[in-house]
Amino acid sequence: MAINHMMVVGSGQMGSGIAQVCAQSGYHVYLYDANKNALDKGMEGVRKRLTKAVEKTRISEHEKQNTMDLLQPVTDIDSVRECDLAIEAIVENLDAKTSLFNELDARAPDHAILATNTSSLPITEMAAATNRPEQFIGMHFMNPVPVMKLVEVIRGLQTSDATYQAVEAMATDLSKSPVEVDDAPAFAANRILMPMINEAIFAVHEGVASVEDVDTVMTLGMNHPMGPMTLADFIGLDTCLYIMEVLYDGYNDSKYRPCPLLKKYVHAGWLGKKAGRGFYQYD
Repeated sequence: MAINHMMVVGSGQMGSGIAQVCAQSGYHVYLYDANKNALDKGMEGVRKRLTKAVEKTRISEHEKQNTMDLLQPVTDIDSVRECDLAIEAIVENLDAKTSLFNELDARAPDHAILATNTSSLPITEMAAATNRPEQFIGMHFMNPVPVMKLVEVIRGLQTSDATYQAVEAMATDLSKSPVEVDDAPAFAANRILMPMINEAIFAVHEGVASVEDVDTVMTLGMNHPMGPMTLADFIGLDTCLYIMEVLYDGYNDSKYRPCPLLKKYVHAGWLGKKAGRGFYQYD
């Protein structure tokens, strides 16, 4: 099926980034958020990123303006009635997502695909809450969306081949590299990444090495562009903990046990860069 008009639900860092790359690729995009202040902030973030891209001569002023013309902020979810695809990018909470998809399912055209940007939650369960499970799929972008090339395209049990092929083709059209992933706890990317971060935190917790030295080991020794402690702060320690709990509950395997130090930092409100403090302190 052809995808021309779409909606991105949620105007935070992920949602605004998804909306931006879709508009840059020529799609007509509604960026929806019920919170007008959040929506304004998301749109301003898009403008700033595009302006920086113009300054660095990565895109032209004309391309910037064309992107902004294709991107329309809306606070009325009924705009999804005009869309071929809706991508959800709200809080990582199963109940919240399921409730949202009930609304989208009731309003979207019969042919429309519903996609979730979840990083860990079950696609099959969310799909089953709609009347179109065969047109439901996971589309997990990496952060920051305008920069990172990977998209995990995650099939639920009910996802049709036609739905998968349409979303895979769209991801390629966005100049992304889609990878087919089955529906499993935390999928592929976070099943690999989060235990590595968790183990790095255990190394600090057990006094093996300091925060800074763990990062140095992985950047200079393993050629990672960012150390795991810095990356955890960037992702958000609450998000890291949540995904580790999804893995621990999903597989019932002790190797996914969240580090007590990670739990302690989250309980203290030291959530990383967004909170001004995590394993490092930020201005």
